[in-house]
Amino acid sequence: MPEIPEDMELIYARPKSLTLNHTHYCPGCTHGTIHRLIAEVIDELGVRDRTIAVAPVGCAVLAYNYFNMDSAEAAHGRAPAMATGIKRVSPNNVVFTYQGDGDLAAIGTAEIIQAANRGELFTTIFVNNAIYGMTGGQMAPTTLPGQVTTSSPGGRVVQSHGHPVRMVEIMATLPGVAFATRQQVLDVRGIRKTKKAIKLAFQAQLEGLGFSIVEVLSTCPTNWHMTPEEASTWAKDQMAAYFPVGDTKVIPEVEALAKAR
Repeated sequence: MPEIPEDMELIYARPKSLTLNHTHYCPGCTHGTIHRLIAEVIDELGVRDRTIAVAPVGCAVLAYNYFNMDSAEAAHGRAPAMATGIKRVSPNNVVFTYQGDGDLAAIGTAEIIQAANRGELFTTIFVNNAIYGMTGGQMAPTTLPGQVTTSSPGGRVVQSHGHPVRMVEIMATLPGVAFATRQQVLDVRGIRKTKKAIKLAFQAQLEGLGFSIVEVLSTCPTNWHMTPEEASTWAKDQMAAYFPVGDTKVIPEVEALAKAR
């Protein structure tokens, strides 16, 4: 990075918690935005040297190339189980999983629910783009009714395919969960609120208050067959209607952290 003249103030720079590697994400994909928000939060909290990221199979399978910190790769759906082990043997470390909807809400449902129910002290960033992105655009547990995918060419039919799963609402019923929220990175206001939520989730972990999860409504322009702008508009109009944005569970101790900021 070039030197900044003494009479100028630096207001925007690459977080130290991100590498210089170019990402493999498709144009318009918001994984990169979410990566940056996580990296900014880790930098601001000053915990990069003791943070461990866990990414399973999915679009984020190469996340360890982009986060400038220790990381581990888990089998499909098993990131919560790996994060549990890492956090228990290294309780002073900050541990987070980065998971998509096909991973967390399908093959990994048992792992995430049981970890949350036990109140494991790690944080989950749950990226919901309503589709299987990496494997070709198949129907995911969060695919909306009527949404066309490669495995539901006639659109999702609730009577035969079931309803889209609202994971944050399910997680909020579990006693081990300290903070459960759903946010979006579809516009500037949403990005700013998502960063605040991620930071609060990490702070809840640092205080040992319980399990925390931040679901983030995201886009997949490639598999939605839309432009990035169309994808953001569709997600705000359609996804946010079914998956309402906002806090679902905030225990008093976490609420106190939010007010103290």
